[in-house]
Amino acid sequence: MNITNDIKPVTYLKSKAADLLNQINETHRPVIITQNGEPRAVLQDPESYENMRNAIGILKALSQGESDIKNEKIKSQKEVFSEIESSLKGKLK
Repeated sequence: MNITNDIKPVTYLKSKAADLLNQINETHRPVIITQNGEPRAVLQDPESYENMRNAIGILKALSQGESDIKNEKIKSQKEVFSEIESSLKGKLK
């Protein structure tokens, strides 16, 4: 993948917005928009954005799990199921 093809100036965005949106949705590659030669924004198709957000959520959950293990904030499966069963027994009576 050659990222230089995916860097466009803001003037290109202004004049070719529809073409740029078609490119993004067909290729699923983000486009970097520059202003005065500096990167200012990234345009991305909705599907890729949603996938990225989901991946970040999974990574956050993994990080929290690793932290909990390190800090010994864990319970065995047997303890968890026992607590659930006790909770349910109290509600069914």
